[in-house]
Amino acid sequence: MPRDPVSSMLRQGLYTRVIGRRILYFPSLSSTMDEAARLAGEGAEDGTVVLAEQQTGGRGRFQRRWVSSPGNLYFSLVLRPSLEGLQYVSIMSGLAVVRAIRKTTGLRPTIKWPNDVRLAGKKVCGILVENALQGDAVVHSIVGIGLNIELDDAAIEELGGIATSLGAELGKPVDRQTVLRQVLQEMDRLYLPLRPGIEGRRPVSVGTEEIEKARDQWRSCLETLGTHVEVRWLDEVYDGYAEDVDELGNLMLRTEDGRLVTLPAGEVTSRVA
Repeated sequence: MPRDPVSSMLRQGLYTRVIGRRILYFPSLSSTMDEAARLAGEGAEDGTVVLAEQQTGGRGRFQRRWVSSPGNLYFSLVLRPSLEGLQYVSIMSGLAVVRAIRKTTGLRPTIKWPNDVRLAGKKVCGILVENALQGDAVVHSIVGIGLNIELDDAAIEELGGIATSLGAELGKPVDRQTVLRQVLQEMDRLYLPLRPGIEGRRPVSVGTEEIEKARDQWRSCLETLGTHVEVRWLDEVYDGYAEDVDELGNLMLRTEDGRLVTLPAGEVTSRVA
C-alpha cells in the first residue's frame, strides 16, 4: 500500500489560506465526493479536503465509473463560494490542475472542454463539480479531482488506452505528495476571489483583473477550440465548430446551418471535418 501522502505533504509545508485547513485521509472510501458532501451537510468548513487512497465507488461525469487504483490522487474539496463566484469554480479547478502539472513535471497539459485535463491526447485528470443551492444562496460546492500519477499496464488496458498518467508521460516516477501540495496551493490562489465577503467587508467582485486573467489562461489551454466536434447535452446532440467560450466558460458552437449555440456543459467528441 502506498504511503499516506498527507503527512509527508504537511511535513514539507502546505502554504494556503483556505484550501486544506482541514484534511481527512482515508485508506478506502466509496467516494470522496459523497463523503465531502456529507461533511459539508454537517457544516464542514470552507476548504476541507477529503482524500482517499482508493475508491470503491468513484464516479466521473454522467455517473461513469472512475477506476481508482492505489498510488494516484483521489480527493474532493468542500467549497463555499459566493453565488457569483460559483460559476467560476469549474474553470478555476481545471486551471489549478494544469498549473500544478506544469510546475511539478514540466509537462504541458491541455483541457478538453469542459474539464478533462489531458496529456498527449489522453486523459490524465477528471474533475467533477456538484453544487447545492437553496434559493439564491450557495449551500456548498464539491469539487472532485482524480489525477493519475502512475497507472500500470492493466489499468491502462482496462481504460481502453484513452487514459495516461504523469509518470507514463514523463518517463520516470512522479512524487504525488509534491503534486498534491501544488494542486492545493494553486486552487487556493484561484479560489480566494470567489469567496463571499467576510467580517462585514464588501464581497470580492468576480470581475476583478485576477479572475479575468485566470479565465484567459484557462481558455488558452482549451484544445477543443477551433475544432469540429459533436456535443451531447441533455437530450440533444449538437454538431459544429467550437468557435469560442464566453466569459462564464460556456462553449460557443457554430452549427453547420450557421447558428451559434451556447452550451454550459456536455460530452464532447472530436469529429473529422
